[in-house]
Amino acid sequence: MRQSGFLFIVLLAGLLPCVSGCDRNETPAAAASAKPAFSGGARAIPIPEAQKQFLTIEAVGVSRAGDVLTLPGRVTFRPQAQSAVGAPVAGRVLAVLVRAGEVVKAGAPLLAIESAEAAAARASLDQAATRLAVADSAFRRHAEMVDKGVGLAFEKQEAEGRLKEARGEHERARAAAALIGAGQGARVSVRAPVDGVVMAIRVGVGASVVPGGEPLIELGDPTRLLVVAQAPESDLGRISAGQEAQVDIPALAARMAARVENFSPRVDPESRRTQVYLALAGRPDGLRAGMMAQVVVRVSVEENISVPATAVLIKEGKRRMVYVERPDGAFEAREVQTGRNREGRVVILKGLTAGEKVVMRGALLLDAQAEQLL
Repeated sequence: MRQSGFLFIVLLAGLLPCVSGCDRNETPAAAASAKPAFSGGARAIPIPEAQKQFLTIEAVGVSRAGDVLTLPGRVTFRPQAQSAVGAPVAGRVLAVLVRAGEVVKAGAPLLAIESAEAAAARASLDQAATRLAVADSAFRRHAEMVDKGVGLAFEKQEAEGRLKEARGEHERARAAAALIGAGQGARVSVRAPVDGVVMAIRVGVGASVVPGGEPLIELGDPTRLLVVAQAPESDLGRISAGQEAQVDIPALAARMAARVENFSPRVDPESRRTQVYLALAGRPDGLRAGMMAQVVVRVSVEENISVPATAVLIKEGKRRMVYVERPDGAFEAREVQTGRNREGRVVILKGLTAGEKVVMRGALLLDAQAEQLL
């Protein structure tokens, strides 16, 4: 009995080194299998305070961004700001009294025309005025005689009828002379109907002119300008009145805010474009009708979160990661879904919420620290 107990103890002592050796051989393999691979999860990455000075950390917020259309355009006068001055009567130009580019006030003389029609109309007005005065005097005399009982009532009625005819004739002659305009005799002074700038003079001294012909002088109000952009018909569904826009004037190196006002009702059959009218928020010095413009229309606006491109790291060729600072001061790698990249910023579609602090610059430093922890 004692001998069998002794043999059991000897066998147990021999097995202990084997068990101990087996444990030592299996521990590294087990540890290796238990070591997790980097998956971009919520593993905390501590970093010394001294190294944080090399990081740029900012809280992300919601910003408004939108798609834009870039269109060619030009500066032009509003329809109400243009005036085409024609000849009020047939005649011959005696003098051109203004120069192109000259600023004129309403009523200022522009041209002098010699016209036989004007002379005849003014002579008719003078004759009508004389007949009106005679008829008025005769009526007053007959009315006074009737009041005194020495006149006849029918004579007063006849005088009253002649006075009415004379008044009608005088009114017609006065209206005809008013259409001709200011001046005396055969000379007609063509005057500016509104304030403006002389844009073009299309007639010279000695030229014959007739009413209803080509405009003799064109005026424009330089304070009432707009921009006309040319939009492809395929983009018309993306543009609507009230949309914000930006107008660049290359000749002035100026940029102005603008707003879409209206559209042309037709599409040009050759260019397949239509005109879009934009109101300017300001008027820089030197802005003139006819200048070329480049129009950028914001066709859609959306709210999103965006970060600098330096904040996004690409893992395994397709995964996008950012580093987020946790409340305890450590960092964690966060996989995000990205959208468009424009002007150095990347839109984050999924994975971040407003207010979270993200490493905008220096993410590679954190990424190296994370690799060491694996």
